[in-house]
Amino acid sequence: MKTFIYTTIALILPFISSAQDKGLDQKIDEAFQPVADAFFDAIFFIVYEGDTFSIPFVLVLLVGSALFFTVYFGFPNIRYFGKAINVVRGKYDHVDHGVSEAMYGDSTPGGDAIETIKDENADGEVSHFQALATAVSGTVGNGNIAGVALAIALGGPGATFWMIVCGLLGMSTKFVECTLGVQFRDVGEDGTVYGGPMYYISKGLKSKGFARIGKVIAAIFAVFCIGGSFGGGNAAQSNQATIVIKELFNWESTAAGAIVGVVLAALVGIIIIGGIKRIAQVTEKVVPFMAVMYVVACLYIILSNFSLVDDAISLIVREAFNPTAFGVGSIIGVVIVGFQRAAFSNEAGAGSASIAHSAVKTKYSASEGLVALLEPFIDTVVICTMTALVIIIFNGDSTVFNYGGVNGVVMIDGVPAEGAAITAAAFSKYISFSGPFLTIAVVLFAISTMISWSYYGLQSWMFIFGKSKWSDLTYKLLFLAFIVIGAAGDMSAVWTFSDAMILALVFPNMIGLLILFPRVKEELGKYLGAIATLKKG
Repeated sequence: MKTFIYTTIALILPFISSAQDKGLDQKIDEAFQPVADAFFDAIFFIVYEGDTFSIPFVLVLLVGSALFFTVYFGFPNIRYFGKAINVVRGKYDHVDHGVSEAMYGDSTPGGDAIETIKDENADGEVSHFQALATAVSGTVGNGNIAGVALAIALGGPGATFWMIVCGLLGMSTKFVECTLGVQFRDVGEDGTVYGGPMYYISKGLKSKGFARIGKVIAAIFAVFCIGGSFGGGNAAQSNQATIVIKELFNWESTAAGAIVGVVLAALVGIIIIGGIKRIAQVTEKVVPFMAVMYVVACLYIILSNFSLVDDAISLIVREAFNPTAFGVGSIIGVVIVGFQRAAFSNEAGAGSASIAHSAVKTKYSASEGLVALLEPFIDTVVICTMTALVIIIFNGDSTVFNYGGVNGVVMIDGVPAEGAAITAAAFSKYISFSGPFLTIAVVLFAISTMISWSYYGLQSWMFIFGKSKWSDLTYKLLFLAFIVIGAAGDMSAVWTFSDAMILALVFPNMIGLLILFPRVKEELGKYLGAIATLKKG
């Protein structure tokens, strides 16, 4: 532990000194901007260009696939919602751990799935609730604060409606990818679990006769995931946390960012060094706390203005089909805005969450698939909607700012505001201590996202570079260094590149999902059959 800490400090000290150079982040931006722009344009390839909106292919792929899975599986987001909650509560734990799959159609010896779990006696590392908490911590973040405000500023209140629709559809995609994550995971001799799209893409395509192609696509996913973990899942988070901390304390020192980064790196390092079990232990406590804290604050504002809630809901529905936000154009424009922000928020289709869900203790892969469908509901349908209602109530009949601001920037009291600043203005009107409150919320969201993405990136790193202690240590040191880099700089080009890299995960992941989804139906039948049989018994 001491060696790890000393090595980490030695690695990140250079960034503290370099942070003194005001032009460092600008130089990085200038050098990286052409690469970031090129990659962003490739990922967000436009299939339709309108006068006021454009439709990127990645969004068509996400929404189209989600709609297909929803219909194919008979609306699992509705049919199995209650059952999913019962799985998290532990109601079916005796099914997960006490019955052989061989009883329900698995013809392999001992109930083991071919090319998947080596030993079902070593059946995972964390509980259903811990896996859900870890995955939720990776999606519930600053996008719920800033992203929702951006959607409303661009598309008006109607964007909220389409965010909810996209979140409901995304529940089906999460169900599919997380079922496959458990089904095709590896369990090491020491009980350590390795899972996620890298494994179900490589193993799944191998079972279909495409072994080489599967390895290549899996490796591409792993590279994108590593990049996303360093950037959007790490440096961007520490950057946002540092900004709110500096603003709260009026800290203007040029070294302030680096100092905050070192503190954040130390906190995250203590957590991630313990692996998924330590991460799960932290997230199962932090995530419910931060989510409840934020939701309670939103509910306080909403209930304090209860007479305005029906007006806000009516406005959301009306503007969803007849948008009036300046510049959004037709209904298609507001649909695109809502779907884009929801996709960024819940990451359904990216496959990243299946890495955390793969570590669950279960013999039935579909059990965790059902748990996973709760994730977009919590993130998008509940938390994002709460934020939206607060902002809409705050703005009233466009009395504070006009919907449809250019690039999401609106004028509040004569001052330009965007993203989190809009949400902060709404909170400050109703909660006197909103400044410290939102600072705590942003920091907790950032830390929880970072520790979850550290696990996603580590799993991808070890898929490429091997499952060794040195591989583990190398990745974690690099990850902690990027926390400091993000906190010390302003590197907008790097953030653009990183966000695009996270959505780039959709392309290799969807290849696996669209080829292997029939297997999910088989596993769902086994699990539901096991539950029904034990109920009869």
